[in-house]
Amino acid sequence: MNFENFPGRESHTETVIPKTVNKWQNYLTAGLVIALLGTWAYIIWDKSITKETIQQKDLVISNTTSLKDQLQKELEDATMRYDNIKSSSASMVKSKDSTIVRRDREIAEKRKRIQDLLSKADATQQELAEARGLINSFKSDITVYKKQVETLQGEKLVLIQEKNQVTQQLGNMVKNLDSVSMVIQQKEAVIDVASTLHASNFSIKGINEKSSGKEAETTVAKRVDKLRISFDIEENRVAQSGLKNLYVCITGPDGKPLSAEASGSGKFNTRDGELKFYTQKIDVNYTVRV
Repeated sequence: MNFENFPGRESHTETVIPKTVNKWQNYLTAGLVIALLGTWAYIIWDKSITKETIQQKDLVISNTTSLKDQLQKELEDATMRYDNIKSSSASMVKSKDSTIVRRDREIAEKRKRIQDLLSKADATQQELAEARGLINSFKSDITVYKKQVETLQGEKLVLIQEKNQVTQQLGNMVKNLDSVSMVIQQKEAVIDVASTLHASNFSIKGINEKSSGKEAETTVAKRVDKLRISFDIEENRVAQSGLKNLYVCITGPDGKPLSAEASGSGKFNTRDGELKFYTQKIDVNYTVRV
């Protein structure tokens, strides 16, 4: 009997996984991978968007700051121009014209509004746009203001010229009037001199008063109690009729005037302004013959 030894057969138990389960695992793994990739992609995209947004904000802030600086510079330049116009015209336009006063007030209010807008730390684009429009209007106001000042300056120059002409004409008139007055004074002086009455045919007699009251002429000096002086007034057609004062001045042998206030003596001013004593004053009613 033949016996053959064959390797013994071992018994193996194999677990068979259904193909359907493996398929779902693959799908799940793939889904998780896709989800993970999507998450990372979203994170990367979100960071890029955030970075871009920050950059845009930085750019807006930078642009806003640059625009504010530019507008501030334009405002300062316009203000300097305005101040220069006011300073240069201050000596010419001293009297405040109502138009200039109103324009000054409007410009000051507009400049304050612009400065308030530019002083805001968080000024919006709309506010900066308003500031831009106000600055352009501000510049136009300065141009109009300058023209108004130049017009007033021109009008004032014309008035000054007219005033100078009137002053010169008035000066000429005053000179002419002075000349005429001088001529009149000279003529009046000539007439005054010419109208002076002249005496002639003097007669002086010594009078001796006797105790009886009778008077007798005498040539003996020690017997003379008074002097009787007579003279003729010459005809003067220049003189006017009226009461005339005649001053009789008698000088003694010692060269001194004979004057006694009790007898009616006094002082008078001569035509040359000299103060002189008179012995007797006589009032004569002089009549000019026609």
